Amino acid sequence: MSGTNNTELDVQRTSAQPRGKWRFFVYSLIGVFMFFIPINIGGKETIPLDHLVGWIIAGLGESVRFVALGLIIAGTIYPFASGRWRESGVKKVFAFLNIIGLVVGTMLVFKAGPALLFEPDLGPFLFNKLVVPVGMIVPVGAIFLALLVGYGLMEFVGVLVQRVMRPIWRTPGRSAVDAVASFVGSYSLGLLITDRMYQSGRYTARESAIIATGFSTVSVTFMVIVAKTLDIMHLWLPYFFLSFGVTFLVTAICVRIPPLSRIKDEYYPEAVASPEETVTTRRLATAWNEAMEMLDSAPSLGRNIWVNFRDGLLMAMAILPSILSVGLIGLLLARFTPIFDWLGYIFLPFTWVVGLPDPLLAAKASAVGIAEMFLPATVVAGHESEYLRLVIGVVCVSAIIFFSAVVPCILATRIPLKVWHLVVIWAQRVALTILLASPIAFLMVGR
Repeated sequence: MSGTNNTELDVQRTSAQPRGKWRFFVYSLIGVFMFFIPINIGGKETIPLDHLVGWIIAGLGESVRFVALGLIIAGTIYPFASGRWRESGVKKVFAFLNIIGLVVGTMLVFKAGPALLFEPDLGPFLFNKLVVPVGMIVPVGAIFLALLVGYGLMEFVGVLVQRVMRPIWRTPGRSAVDAVASFVGSYSLGLLITDRMYQSGRYTARESAIIATGFSTVSVTFMVIVAKTLDIMHLWLPYFFLSFGVTFLVTAICVRIPPLSRIKDEYYPEAVASPEETVTTRRLATAWNEAMEMLDSAPSLGRNIWVNFRDGLLMAMAILPSILSVGLIGLLLARFTPIFDWLGYIFLPFTWVVGLPDPLLAAKASAVGIAEMFLPATVVAGHESEYLRLVIGVVCVSAIIFFSAVVPCILATRIPLKVWHLVVIWAQRVALTILLASPIAFLMVGR
């Protein structure tokens, strides 16, 4: 009788599918094309999104610097205007770091300030190679993310991979949506989903912690920036899939060791537990129905694009000041102090054993990522070894945890993770990434 009822329910759901199913295919394919299909235009081979952003930057000319400064000003004012800077000690620290970023950005735009700031690998590098591209690519990329994540593709994929999530990563199948949302959207979006799921009783504390520290990667748009900085855009697809695979393989290991393995597997105290129902039959039909339900509730194309563009602007506003403040502090510490040399010794045995060129430099680059995910790329940018640059590019993504953005985002949620948890998990992830990514990268590009 139960099987009959399930079949009848499937028929009813299928018959109730929304009109305009073409949107699932057309919008999703456009999103996939913009993010994942490199094309050659004018001798430059990269993904369409990167071409588009390059045209926008070229069209704006020198005025793009003032657009970026405008985003920095807005991002500095916003925490104080909204009162969010008072919410925690970490937010207070980052609100005032934003002020430093604004001062640095203003000096760089108007070319006034100490000579040290204008050395090519400091201020100009941060502003021209990171701030301007990020300030453009995040909001523009958000427009196409609306097509990729808003019309059922993520739900469809989530159901299909459900049966591998629990045995490999010890999380519900629905967490696949969080993982993909981070990779193709942003860690902030993924963390928002995770926090809501935890507070609604759909994830346990341990599951939430695993997802937050194992799936909340920087997005594809940020990976483009890293790849461009390291001059490996000609290896875009291999780099993307290597980063994707290593990131989730490292997560599969980390969930089985402390501190993640010791976080209580309990639901949020104020929530009613709602564990995920396991799909064992008619998986493809169920995936299609889930996608159609999402499509049925999807907003209009115009509204979806506007909401995503607005969120992209807010994200760019939040990120740009911290790139200039935390990024500059990190670069200055790397240049004038031995802090990251000392920290790098933690990873030296790993970079040496896998045979990376300049193992101490590689270890130092890996260590500096705790401050800002872009910094490892800046340390090895221009190095003659493509092998080294590719491995460090993967470290930028797979390490996940960095203090300029992800740590404050995680601490702002109800997920029971402490700062020491995050630092230990970061070190575990970096060491494992070096060990796993290096041999594969060697097979791809050689020494």
